[in-house]
Amino acid sequence: MVPVLADTHAALWFMQDDARLSGAARAALDGADETGVGIYLSAISLIEVTYLVEKGRLSQGVLARLEADLDDSNGIFVLVPIDRAVAAAVASVPLAEVRDLPDRVIAATARFLGMPLVTADAQLRRSSVETIW
Repeated sequence: MVPVLADTHAALWFMQDDARLSGAARAALDGADETGVGIYLSAISLIEVTYLVEKGRLSQGVLARLEADLDDSNGIFVLVPIDRAVAAAVASVPLAEVRDLPDRVIAATARFLGMPLVTADAQLRRSSVETIW
């Protein structure tokens, strides 16, 4: 199975076995998890989850579970830092295609890594970034 980068919602839905995850998305994430490749996650997704907890839209338990997985060397998620290379890759995702900055960073991370992006986000799926949904 090919490694994939999950956007924030796809990662959370996978972690919680949420029915909103499409069949193709679930298969891609299951495949990355089961083969030990791991599911890649942009550091901005961790920041987004923290923000959503602060706003009361997610429980603290969700953040704790995600952090525990990231701390576990056998966890399913592989955190990708936002470094200079990812910052430079943001320019490869046109602002006209993806207006939201966190979404652009996630898309740029997928593009930089050469991985498809697992996302339900319609704007990202219409962009030039390779997506799975």
